[in-house]
Amino acid sequence: MRNEMTLVRTQKLFKYFNVSGGLLDQLSVQNGRLKRQVDLVKALNGIDLSVHSGEVLCLVGESGCGKTTVGRTIMGLLPPSSGEISYRGERIDHLSRSRLLPYRQKMQMIFQNSYASLNPRKTVSATLLEPVRFHNPRHSTAELKEKVKEVMESVGIDPKWGARYSHEISGGQRQRISIARALMVDPEFIVADEPISALDVSIQAQILNLLGDAREQRGLTYLFITHDLSVVEHFGTRVAVMYLGRICEVGKTSEIFGAPRHPYTQALLSAIPKLGKQKSPHIRMRGEVPTAIDLPSGCVFHNRCAHAKEICKTDVPELKNESSEAQVACHGIEHSWF
Repeated sequence: MRNEMTLVRTQKLFKYFNVSGGLLDQLSVQNGRLKRQVDLVKALNGIDLSVHSGEVLCLVGESGCGKTTVGRTIMGLLPPSSGEISYRGERIDHLSRSRLLPYRQKMQMIFQNSYASLNPRKTVSATLLEPVRFHNPRHSTAELKEKVKEVMESVGIDPKWGARYSHEISGGQRQRISIARALMVDPEFIVADEPISALDVSIQAQILNLLGDAREQRGLTYLFITHDLSVVEHFGTRVAVMYLGRICEVGKTSEIFGAPRHPYTQALLSAIPKLGKQKSPHIRMRGEVPTAIDLPSGCVFHNRCAHAKEICKTDVPELKNESSEAQVACHGIEHSWF
């Protein structure tokens, strides 16, 4: 039975990016006066997210909604603008680099672009040895070689390939190497950022099976970032839906796909093609996705929602419990409009 302990939690997580350029780019003359304008991309706007030990939490949403930013901020690759990140109940977002080191070993990331994330000047063996040598410098050479052999075999790669470089192997094999690198330090938590989106469909299933086997054998917990809802339905244990830097809905995979509550989730799932099955009509969202530089007031989805009322334009809906397993951020559901 799955342990429900919260492994990773974010609370009121905000992340803004300054896209104004340098000081001279920010200055302009308006009505004879010098004015400075700072433009911020509001990528994350109060993310409350909990990842339970042993689960696969799939983070979904359209391109540009902030999914990758959530993963990179949790991993410490991007500093949060505000908010908190906790690991096993201990806050980690404010720790110094030296105090963060033990968590670096427990938390690993698999990147979308395996070619860019692997050093082209290092062989496969050198790539896999680097994190172990950094985190466990006391290991002997024999122990290191045995570790590399064991992990390469576990991800379906012949250890003899250790002498090759990343450009000498296929995209699917490179992604296996990326997974192996993450597993080398025996982590507990892995952020997988669209790990199969750049692969052929025939290879995607192999990589998903590999990730599933690693989870079972090593007791891993995943934050799985993707836009492929068909993958989510079969791979995830829970789903969190994002729109413009906010979480709309969280729940068990079966409940999200069986009875979505939030209007955006309903529209998103209605777009999934289903061969040979009678499906509900496609829900067409009105308007265009607003820019993250100039977010709508109130609910960020109100200008595209068919159920929106005045309160949606002024008040930001909080993510509230609908049941022990489901959370929804919607005024309409809170006040039973639909």
